[in-house]
Amino acid sequence: MKIKPNIEDKKLTKKLVGLNEELKKKRIDVIEEKPLTLFLNDQEIVTMMTINDYPEYLAIGYLLNQNMITLKTKIVSIDYDDELSLIVVRTVNKTDYQKKLKKKILTSGCAQGTLFGDIMESFNKIKFNHKLKLKKSWIYELSKKINLTPSLYLKAGAIHGCVLCERNKPIIYMEDVGRHNAIDKIAGYMMMNKILPENKIFYTTGRLTSEMVIKAVKMRIPIVISRSGFTAWGVELARQADLTLIGRAKGKKFFVLSGDSRIEDDS
Repeated sequence: MKIKPNIEDKKLTKKLVGLNEELKKKRIDVIEEKPLTLFLNDQEIVTMMTINDYPEYLAIGYLLNQNMITLKTKIVSIDYDDELSLIVVRTVNKTDYQKKLKKKILTSGCAQGTLFGDIMESFNKIKFNHKLKLKKSWIYELSKKINLTPSLYLKAGAIHGCVLCERNKPIIYMEDVGRHNAIDKIAGYMMMNKILPENKIFYTTGRLTSEMVIKAVKMRIPIVISRSGFTAWGVELARQADLTLIGRAKGKKFFVLSGDSRIEDDS
């Protein structure tokens, strides 16, 4: 993988002492989370709760997925201040999102995700084709490889993982307290490293909600796999965009509720 969870980073977890089921004292790892305030040029956009391992990717991915920047936006600088928990993204062109910021939609995402009211305008214009195929065996292989990768989830729990994959290979593995943060970090990495989405697969440990579907579609990733379940609106949106949506992928089992024509049986 180009990026995978860094379980050795001591800033991401904290040792706490408590009592186990035998009422004996024991030290365990818990996830550290802290606020990160994002500015676009001179305007404060949002404060996010995050593990803060890749603030630059998170900032760029958030702005990209909220239609505040595009892949063509010329970014002048990304300035991060760890002490102030502040990151500022500066662009060549001036930006003003005062009206847009008033149209927030709180999502079902952990750590309180947000979308903005006009996000569906661009979503409704996207519809995938059927060129990319997914072999059934890849679903099993990806699930196994990802679940066996050392992660903050296995170390401390209380965290979500999102993975960008190509064929049966995981490429970028991001974790965060909110799955929306994890997918935004992947979006930011893809933009900054010019990674094309059309032949990629997106894997998430979290629920397949409307928010996750909207972000995957906006990122132009045609296949989404999760070991968790679906929401009805998430499925409806996936069908509208002809996104392949696979949930409950555990072991040799999975369920497809949208875009099943892309799946090839190679068993």
